[in-house]
Amino acid sequence: MNTCFRMQWGRAQRCDSTPSGDDDLVDGLRKCEKWDWQDVVESKETKTSSWFNRFIGRAKKPEMRWPFPFSEGKMFVLTIQAGVEGYHINVGGRHVASFPHRMGFALEDATGLAVTGGIDVHSVYATALPKAHPSFSLQQVLEMSERWKARPVPEEPIHLFIGILSATNHFAERMAIRKTWMQFPAIQSGNAVARFFVALSHRKEINAALKKEAEYFGDIVILPFIDRYELVVLKTVAICQYGVHNVTADYIMKCDDDTFVRLDIVLHQISTYNKTSPLYLGNLNLLHRPLRRGKWAVTYEEWPEAVYPPYANGPGYVISAGIARDVASRHTNHSLRLFKMEDVSMGMWVEDYNASAPVQYVHSWRFCQFGCVDNYFTAHYQSPRQMLCLWEKLSAGRAHCCNYR
Repeated sequence: MNTCFRMQWGRAQRCDSTPSGDDDLVDGLRKCEKWDWQDVVESKETKTSSWFNRFIGRAKKPEMRWPFPFSEGKMFVLTIQAGVEGYHINVGGRHVASFPHRMGFALEDATGLAVTGGIDVHSVYATALPKAHPSFSLQQVLEMSERWKARPVPEEPIHLFIGILSATNHFAERMAIRKTWMQFPAIQSGNAVARFFVALSHRKEINAALKKEAEYFGDIVILPFIDRYELVVLKTVAICQYGVHNVTADYIMKCDDDTFVRLDIVLHQISTYNKTSPLYLGNLNLLHRPLRRGKWAVTYEEWPEAVYPPYANGPGYVISAGIARDVASRHTNHSLRLFKMEDVSMGMWVEDYNASAPVQYVHSWRFCQFGCVDNYFTAHYQSPRQMLCLWEKLSAGRAHCCNYR
């Protein structure tokens, strides 16, 4: 089994008929069961006598082993059950294997399933997901420490406000950020402020857990709409509104909850540019064409133009307060054009603003879009485990990547 999570494939997990250890369990089930590769019985020997001959004359009870469950030309029923800790595979009613979820994965992240190989699929039947959500765990209780609570929003002006896009069930991702780059001195001293922006889930129990988390840590802005991809752009608008109405910031940064930010370096980069001119800083795309097919397809009705305006990739970019103020104002008077891709939307808004006040478009590949590069400014697609690793390396004075998941 393998999973593509945050645009990266993990290491394939396989079972080769060797049983896993008694302590190597997923939801209490063995990762791999033992089976026999040969399921051939001589014609002169019945299956009953075959099993009898295996047991007779033994000093102790032999290990129970099942025949290999897949044979050419034979039908089988394969059941995949989603559990709290991982997936469980049964064939013909017998447990074959269990695979743990990858780090940071939650069941809501599962958007597709593919079964490949030399097989013909006769039919597929799907039932419900489990009622107990995997993010409801005792681990959350252990994380509730005064140490990770946010400082109150300062009344005096600040240099940078950071809005972090997150999802309701991404507790582990938010916790990793609280323990790592939200501990930079700029945030601890109040020169920069970071807040998570989270829309609501359609499940009441998840919203209740989110509300408790927000009340305890004081760093979550809960937005009054159901979380959907098409509405992500409203989160970006909310970041701009918060950055100009709730704090007085010179610059506003937007990033995702799987983005690690070297905040000290980003602040230094901002300081090197002309403060009197509006700034748009990030990994810029020029003359990028809309995709008309596939998962991320954009119709001609949604975007009739041949190319997008210059825009910075969404995992991490910085704009001046004036641009954010213009976005918030135009949204209030219903003159702001919205597009489902939030980073392209920001490119549109900056292009409009540039017509009246020339903007400094600043590109840097070190705002890494596809993962991590050494000496990065931001690193994307980072799991909670990688976040902690990056922070540990930075603490040792090395801006190196952590490539495991």
